[in-house]
Amino acid sequence: MLKVISFKICPFVQRITAMLEAKNLSYQVEYISLSDKPQWFMDISPNGQVPVMVTENGIALFESDAIAEYLEDAYPVLQQELSAEQKALNRAWSYLGTKNYLPQCGAQSSKDAQTLKERTEKLATAFAKVEKVLGEYRFFNSDTLSMVDLAWLPLLHRAQIIREKSGYDFLVGYPKVQAWQAALMDTSLAEKTVSEDFLEKFSDFYLSEKTFLGRCKNDCDCSAANLDTGCQESGCCDVEG
Repeated sequence: MLKVISFKICPFVQRITAMLEAKNLSYQVEYISLSDKPQWFMDISPNGQVPVMVTENGIALFESDAIAEYLEDAYPVLQQELSAEQKALNRAWSYLGTKNYLPQCGAQSSKDAQTLKERTEKLATAFAKVEKVLGEYRFFNSDTLSMVDLAWLPLLHRAQIIREKSGYDFLVGYPKVQAWQAALMDTSLAEKTVSEDFLEKFSDFYLSEKTFLGRCKNDCDCSAANLDTGCQESGCCDVEG
């Protein structure tokens, strides 16, 4: 059976478990603490990072891009009869999604409104790019899930949690991305691909009193479009002085 070594709130891991779920593959997950990495993990992870996936042949794979491509190559593909160009485009759009995991993590952990504004602007560049290419399909480029959908799932899942818990919306101004987000959330993959206590762990880290978003009230009407006025002037967020 496939085995994934994971940290509970890591978006790179969720991308891989989403692929495993979408392909209906059996797997098990072992969670580790990144602040106290066991030696056996360091022995199989050249970069000391998650995810690591141990194949059915006992080979430890690392780097989420490489693991995702292995899963697409070694098991039935998500999309049938793609041309070489379409496969390359899928990989490229997947890479663009994963490159924004860390910027989103940075935005979510912002300590004040100005920092959140600056970090959101960087993240918004990616949403603006994908907004331009989304079409009439339910998912990224078809009505069936693709590698691209699963690569962007962690971004869209976290954006939904932030909106529901704080009122802040990373996706204001991107209606096609919002529709894509809704379609992906309707698949229930988001819930299936994280630990049972994911929401608690995520909230403890990104929505505590230490973060600007954590100090936002649930009825806050903040977004990247109105952060300056919607939050600070209306007082819907309690900003520490």
